[in-house]
This record gives sequence, C-alpha cells and structure tokens, in this order.
Amino acid sequence: MIPGLPNSAEAQQRNESFEFLKAWVGTALAFAVLYRQAPLSFVTILLITAFTAGLGVILHELAHRVVARRFGATAHFVANDMMLVLSVVVAFSGFLFAAPGAVWHSGWLTKRQSGLVAAAGPATNIVLAVLFLGALVVAQGVTDSPVIVYSLFLGFSINGVLGLFNMLPFGPIDGAKILSWSAPAFGVMVAAAALVAFGLPRLLGLPGIFG
Repeated sequence: MIPGLPNSAEAQQRNESFEFLKAWVGTALAFAVLYRQAPLSFVTILLITAFTAGLGVILHELAHRVVARRFGATAHFVANDMMLVLSVVVAFSGFLFAAPGAVWHSGWLTKRQSGLVAAAGPATNIVLAVLFLGALVVAQGVTDSPVIVYSLFLGFSINGVLGLFNMLPFGPIDGAKILSWSAPAFGVMVAAAALVAFGLPRLLGLPGIFG
C-alpha cells in the first residue's frame, strides 16, 4: 500500500469531491511555494498554480477514474494527505514532487484495460501541455500582460513535466503499468511527451519545459 492512502474499502466511504478539493489546494499551494520567487504577489502565483498545476493534477486523476469506470470497475479518488503536506514542505527547498493521491479501482480488468487506465493520466497532461502551448503562442501576439504569458507558460511547463514524469517505467508510476501492457504504446507515449516538452517549443522558438 502507498503510505498515506487508505485501503480500497475505506476509499469508497470518503467524500470524493472533498478528496479532489484537498488534492487541488495542496498541489496549488506546493507549486506556489516552489515559484514564490517570481516577480508577482504570492496570491497571484497561487491563483496561477491553481489554474495550471492544480487543474493538471485533478484532470489527470479524473482521467484515470473515468476510463476505469468505463471498463466497469468501481473507481474512487483518494487524496494522500501525508504526501500533500510533505510536498508543500519540500517545495521550500526548491524541489517538488507531486503525489497528491491515487484512484483506487476494484473489479476485474484485462491487462490492456489496466494499461489504458494508466495511460489516460499522462495522456491528459500531454494534451493540456499542447493546449497551453498553443494558447501561449496566440497570447504573445495579442497581449503584453506578463501575468497571462507567465500563466500559460507555467501551464505548458508543469503539464509537460507531469506528462514526462508519469511515463517513468518503474514503481507505482503510470509508465510502468503502460510498459507492462504494451511496449509499443509506451514508446509512442514517451515520444509524444518528449516532442511536446522539447520538440514543439523549439520549432516555435520558445523555451522547453525547463526554460
């Protein structure tokens, strides 16, 4: 069992909306602390990270849940309170890891179905990164607002990082489950994540996810 998470039976008894809210707030706060040196007020940074990082994490987990339920499994998201607090504390050191919680699902799934459930999360972040990048390109041509441009760049870079990180092929990370199901699918998703994170920005004359 992942530290800080309940068992499957307890997960089903929790208020899932509140679990998502905790994950959203905790993730936004951790990223806001990480980017607190930006030339903007902390409240502004917090609002930006709620829109970019918080949204990315919540939609990632929702994607897992939606696909699992589509395959007939019982699926519930549970926030990892311990990891959320730890992520905020660690962010003060200039580093961050995002482990806001997990989707518990029960019911028989084939190997392919389990792989698709895992793939739904990072695929969502890859799509979000593309959308933020496209919006950034448009915004640079129509506005001089540093807040808007910075928000869109953060949305791109954070979701790009989440997409790549979740494709790591070990432990409980999505990439390991995808690789266990299909090496070709794993390869395609890694290539897509890398293209979005590094290739597309270079083609557009923009910095990649790490600046």
